[in-house]
Amino acid sequence: MGQDICQNIEDVSTRIRKACTRADRDPEEVQLIAISKMKPLEDIKTAFGCGQLHFGENRAKELQDKMEAYEEDQIQWHMVGNLQTNKIKYMVNRVNWIDSVPKSKTLREIEKRASRIDRVINTLIQINISGEDQKSGCEPENLADILEYAQGLEYVRVRGLMGMATFVDKDKVEKVRPEFQLLREVRDEHRSYECKNIQLDELSMGMTNDMEIAIEEGSTMVRVGRAIFGERNY
Repeated sequence: MGQDICQNIEDVSTRIRKACTRADRDPEEVQLIAISKMKPLEDIKTAFGCGQLHFGENRAKELQDKMEAYEEDQIQWHMVGNLQTNKIKYMVNRVNWIDSVPKSKTLREIEKRASRIDRVINTLIQINISGEDQKSGCEPENLADILEYAQGLEYVRVRGLMGMATFVDKDKVEKVRPEFQLLREVRDEHRSYECKNIQLDELSMGMTNDMEIAIEEGSTMVRVGRAIFGERNY
């Protein structure tokens, strides 16, 4: 299985490089985040041994457990799932990125908890780009208020935006291109809010099925689980 994970990472990296070539972009601009939810810690250790540094979890308790069990300084841990504010206190001492911030209230809690340990946390504001009710994130028209609030924070760094496109089969991925275009356009429209702790350079969009389309539309982070670790046992 270890060899499979290493080969899978290389295969995904090849896909990223080819997509960047088509889009006339530098592959170094795109960060691969390995989504390890529901996968054992041994798989993370294997992937880390293959050179993978960024890992994402979508459940607060699972993230907490894995961070505590594998205290490897080089790893960059991402929280990518729905986040209840009362769970933030359990992760601020180790998490590097909280990619799924939907509102100012979440930023306020991150700031409060991070200030107590004098630690800066990277964040992404999640935008609902699919229009689906079950998808988390703020509406594009609410982003300005969140960024205005974030300008006054000291321990929160807003690094960009995150979006989850409508899930479609691989042969229909072209249908989600407008959703990725929307996230990029929303980001560009809010550049005026950038300041010392807000730099909207990152666009986290694209997963196993649609990463190429996302890269063509400006993604700087792709979140890939299945193509690296295989199917999950729910």
